[in-house]
Amino acid sequence: MPHILISAAHKSSGKTTISLGLCAALAARMVVQPFKKGPDYIDPLWLSQAAHRACHNLDFYTMNPSEIRETFVWYSQHADISLIEGNKGLYDGMAIDGRNSNAALAHLLGAPVVLVIDTQGMTRGIAPLILGYQQFDKQIQIAGVILNRVGGDRHESKLRESMAYYTDVPVIGAVRRDASLVIEERHLGLMPSNEDNLALDKIKMIAKRIAEQVNLDQLINIAAKPTWGDDLVNNSKLTWHESRKVTDIKIGVMRDAAFGFYYAGDLEALEAAGATLVLIDALHEMHLPDVDALFIGGGFPETQMAALSDNKRLKTEIRNAIERGMPVYAECGGLMYLSRQLTWRDKTCEMVGALPFETVMTSRPQGRGYVHLRETGNGLWPLLDASNQPADFYAHEFHYSKAISVPSDLRFAYYVLRGQGLDGSHDGVIYKNTLASYVHLRDVENNHWTRRFVEFVRNIKNK
Repeated sequence: MPHILISAAHKSSGKTTISLGLCAALAARMVVQPFKKGPDYIDPLWLSQAAHRACHNLDFYTMNPSEIRETFVWYSQHADISLIEGNKGLYDGMAIDGRNSNAALAHLLGAPVVLVIDTQGMTRGIAPLILGYQQFDKQIQIAGVILNRVGGDRHESKLRESMAYYTDVPVIGAVRRDASLVIEERHLGLMPSNEDNLALDKIKMIAKRIAEQVNLDQLINIAAKPTWGDDLVNNSKLTWHESRKVTDIKIGVMRDAAFGFYYAGDLEALEAAGATLVLIDALHEMHLPDVDALFIGGGFPETQMAALSDNKRLKTEIRNAIERGMPVYAECGGLMYLSRQLTWRDKTCEMVGALPFETVMTSRPQGRGYVHLRETGNGLWPLLDASNQPADFYAHEFHYSKAISVPSDLRFAYYVLRGQGLDGSHDGVIYKNTLASYVHLRDVENNHWTRRFVEFVRNIKNK
């Protein structure tokens, strides 16, 4: 099971662009399975398009180590090579002891590491950087370096000479500074590929540049030397893949330029629980299809708010369905869509109006990072612990919007123990059979929300 982890010395080193190019270039030769460390949605959208396979997240905060390994093995088993894109720097993480760092993930999965180094303003100084990274944790196999943003032939020559003279780490590529390799950035990171009409052309161009400047054969050889045994591979299994034999529920999933933030594993888990997923384009479809429930994920509704607002028929049908008791689950951008109004850049547009407050985009994050939640017991499909009491679980949020004119008598599904949520103390607004929150849930071992949601939908349908 050849695999490799692409990391860096620090964030904004160009790691995502390099990973994207490597995925696409390798996918032209073999089956590539991409993974992304952390809770990110946007990088996986790009990596999925590049590899032509759904990218899956590996996240220490929401998953335990055995679940990370099982997830990795499950999705890697039919691939020729797996590529994991790290987040931030190799040794960066929330814990001071590094137990949730990229290095910890490399150690857990026995993955050789290739470091992407931003070489702007650097020549001989690259050597002590690499030597320090090797010495800091000798269990980590730094198997190669890709020099990024290289200035020219002379710059590249000095960097290669320094690496060869002082270190035993091979340089497997040198990527020149090139404005065409830049993917447009905005407030939530890289522009999602589902919103970029030229995404495939961009990916092809990046793949060509990377293939010309990185030794792919050398990378493949490095990936073929992981440091784990066959026992893990032979004993790995994801229990939720034991699918129901009967598919009896239809869930509409809004997936378009406004709403695109969905974990691939969660969509699979919904199907495994007995749901057929019906994709809906909220920008162009004028009628709600024949579905039993709705799942409205996050995204960038503010950039599409005029089109969302103008689609009055769909908004009306969604609001009427909510009033009739159709089960709806909405996250972040979905919450904004279900509110009364959305304001961004001094422009206000009418939204669905099912939730009794407005949302406003701000210039700074209102909630950013991991969250620790506790069920209030008032949720629609509560998570209970072993003693049948409301349980704690972990999730993620990243939103620039905030809710305003919020009534004091709202019913909430979650207490927020860490993070911001809707008001700093609560999240998960309940209205009839709708649950809307700023947090993004992940279907993992300690929070199989998809099973409970599908069962809730099934019960409502049967009534």
